[in-house]
Amino acid sequence: MSEGGGRTAHPVRRASETPRRPTMVDVARHAGVSIKTVSRVVNNEPNVQQQLIDRVLASVAELGFRRNHLARTLRSGQSTATIGLIIEGLANPFYSTIAAITAEAAAQHDTLLITASSEEDPQREQQLLRDLCSRRVDGLLVVPAGYDHSFLRPEVEMGTPVVFLDRPAGGLLADTVLLDNRGGTQAGVRRLLEHGHRRIGILLDSVAVYTMRERVGGAREALAEAGIAYDERLVAEGVHDPDTAAAAVAGMLGTSDPPTAFFSLNNRITVGVLQELWQRKSQVEVVGFDDFELSFLMPQRFTAVSYDTRQLARTAVDLLFQRIAGERSGPRTVTLPTTLVERGLP
Repeated sequence: MSEGGGRTAHPVRRASETPRRPTMVDVARHAGVSIKTVSRVVNNEPNVQQQLIDRVLASVAELGFRRNHLARTLRSGQSTATIGLIIEGLANPFYSTIAAITAEAAAQHDTLLITASSEEDPQREQQLLRDLCSRRVDGLLVVPAGYDHSFLRPEVEMGTPVVFLDRPAGGLLADTVLLDNRGGTQAGVRRLLEHGHRRIGILLDSVAVYTMRERVGGAREALAEAGIAYDERLVAEGVHDPDTAAAAVAGMLGTSDPPTAFFSLNNRITVGVLQELWQRKSQVEVVGFDDFELSFLMPQRFTAVSYDTRQLARTAVDLLFQRIAGERSGPRTVTLPTTLVERGLP
């Protein structure tokens, strides 16, 4: 093929052929130049004749050629300008807020964000993380579902920064951004104790989850400070959604010595608790961990343990980009505060 001649005819595609992306070979053939010339043009290398540049760019436009940035960076060992985010699911406003803040920060750093859901499955989480590492992302943000992340140690040692948020990693020293789950629950239980309650019903999902363990620990400590025993009969575990929360409240209130207040350890449980109390026209006091959208419109007053989800996400993503930029200090754990706020219609 001579680079001095005109372009070769572009072959007509048969109707039965499967469409494929044009390659540099196609561009070179169409422009009548060598593959090396195409490579030099698309990579903006110097000392290429203008007439060759014009021919190559015309062929690129006509064929719709797009350079494979990922393949290029993998070959060169350069940054891929991508980060990965693993969360449990976008349907939950907590995680969708984290994803939105991370996307904003990534755009500010001219970085592509790849987001995936672990669906609270440790095996799926590991598969997703390994896949992101194989794509050579510049860093990872993880809301962990599993308990052992030691499989990431080789990646971390080779320079891939990882920041965990909401829960710590298992078997791996890494940067972590947490909420003060224990302190927030202590404050909520103390509020109920100050109001004279001694039989407090506690509703939670599962102590297998780090956040739940911390919150139960905070409740135990606050009760112990007041000289009140932690009564397992006043604890409902396995409460996964509003319906199971409402059923648990109904069961506790149906006993001969029911609780005089409830502490729900996440916002979905709180919704179910308030629903059941509203139907019963009961004014039993409620404190719930996690604020939520439209909580101020709930028909019954309650206290929420609130925090800034946006700050949680911003802190984590800022720390990740610091690591990507070369920050090499030891792993850090940042714990963000919670506050008690009054919610519901007056």
